[in-house]
Amino acid sequence: MGIISYISNLMIPFLMFYVIGCGLLAKRDIYSDFLDGARDGLKTVVGIAPTLIGLMTAVGILRASGFLEFLGEFLGRLTGSIGLPPELVPLSLVRMFSSSAATGLLLDIFKEFGTDSPVGLMAGIMMCATESVFYCISVYFGSVRIRKTRYTLPGALFATAAGIIGAVVIVNYMMQPIK
Repeated sequence: MGIISYISNLMIPFLMFYVIGCGLLAKRDIYSDFLDGARDGLKTVVGIAPTLIGLMTAVGILRASGFLEFLGEFLGRLTGSIGLPPELVPLSLVRMFSSSAATGLLLDIFKEFGTDSPVGLMAGIMMCATESVFYCISVYFGSVRIRKTRYTLPGALFATAAGIIGAVVIVNYMMQPIK
């Protein structure tokens, strides 16, 4: 394991020297290219900041108001019958909007149920197998001004549903007694 750690510690400096070396060999003004990239990056940040602020505010309001817990209890009656615990409904909904808010919910689930419990395992797998769909669509498509997403949203929602179903199936299979 030590060699992998050693190699991973060298990767970023190696990558930096590689980029600088390629720039020098191509006889480019590396510092000017860096400044242009930083300028473009700041323009992108300014462009997506309102979307980020809106998404984070909406998720914070929903979480603080107790609406997510209410929705979890309401929808949990339906999802409990298919193996998805009611405690994970808010996580699956928030995950589609904000990864950081979902991580906060995940930590709450870990504190309450433990990381090795079926609920904790299912929550961890759900976080790994799903994506913050609406965040990615709004931020990335918005930054390049794509208005017609075509099949992106249905495909992303299908993939998220597959990740949630996969988490339920994997954990329920793992928790079966060995015969």
